[in-house]
Amino acid sequence: MNKYGYLVIALLFPLLIVAYESFYRVDETEQVIITQFGKPIGEVISDSGLKLKIPFIQKVNRIEKRILLWDGDANDMPTKDKLYITVDTFGRWRIKDPLQYFLRLRDERSAQSRLEDILGSETRNAVAKHELIEIIRTTKDRQPEVDPLLVDADIGRLLPITRGRRQVEDDIFSAASGKLLEFGIELLDIRFKRINYNESVRQKIYARMISERQQIAERFRSEGAGEAAKIIGSKEKELQRIESEAYQKIQAIQGLADAKATEIYTSAYNQSKAAQELYTFVKTLETYNTVIDANTTLVLTTDSEVYQLLNGVGQ
Repeated sequence: MNKYGYLVIALLFPLLIVAYESFYRVDETEQVIITQFGKPIGEVISDSGLKLKIPFIQKVNRIEKRILLWDGDANDMPTKDKLYITVDTFGRWRIKDPLQYFLRLRDERSAQSRLEDILGSETRNAVAKHELIEIIRTTKDRQPEVDPLLVDADIGRLLPITRGRRQVEDDIFSAASGKLLEFGIELLDIRFKRINYNESVRQKIYARMISERQQIAERFRSEGAGEAAKIIGSKEKELQRIESEAYQKIQAIQGLADAKATEIYTSAYNQSKAAQELYTFVKTLETYNTVIDANTTLVLTTDSEVYQLLNGVGQ
C-alpha cells in the first residue's frame, strides 16, 4: 500500500467514527432522551427508527416502554390484632413520563429502589390498619362446607370480614400511585404474593391447628365408639333371639321325636305278653347299666328281683 492509501485511511477513519457517533437506532420497546452536557434537550423520542444527533456532545439515554415488574422483599410486619406476619408483594409498573423519570431517577435500578421504599411503606401501613383475617380472606359471604357431624361443634366456622384482601391491596395501590407519579412512574397494580406467619409465632399456630384437628378426631372416635357399642348391643340381642328360637324349635322337634318313639315302642311291645316281658327286661337292663358301674356295691336279699335275675343268669 502506497502513501496515498494510508492518507485515505487516515481521512476516512475519523469520518467513520463521527458517523458512528452521529447515528443511533431507537427500538420499538424503548424511548430515548438526548442529553447535552448532562441536561436533557428536545422532546422524548418514542418512535422507532434510525436517528441523528450531534456526535460526542450529545448522549443517548434509553428508557423502557414495556411494562416492568417489581418484586418486593418479604418483610415482617404487625397486623392490627398484634400478629406478626411475613408479607411478600409484587407489582407491575411502567414509565409514564420519561423526562420526569429521567430527571428524578435516571435509571431502572434507582426506580426499583424507590418502588421498594414507597410500596413497602404503604404495605406496612395498610397491614397495620387491618386484622389478619381481613388480609387473608377475599370473599365476604363465603360459607364453608361443614361435615354434618360437626354442625353442633364450634369448629370449621369462618369469622365475618368487612373488607378483604382485595380492598387492602386497592388501599396500597391508591396510596402509592400518587407518590410514584412524582417520579414519572405509573403503578398498574400491586398484589400480595405470599402471606405467612412470622417464625416466632408459627409453631404456636401449628400447635393450635393440631389441637383443633385432635378435637375433631376425638369427636369422631367418640361417636364411632358409641355406634360400635350400639351395633354390638343389637348383635347380641339378635343373637340371643335367634338362639332362643332355635332352642324352642329343638325342644319341639325332640318332643315330637320322643312321642313318636314312645308310640312305636308301645305299638311294638303291646303285641303280646312275651313282648311286654321282653320290653320290661330290656328297660331293666338299661336302668342297671345307667346306675351301676365298676365301683358300685350292691347289697341284695334273696327275694330281690336283681338277685333272682343274676342267680338265673349264673345257672
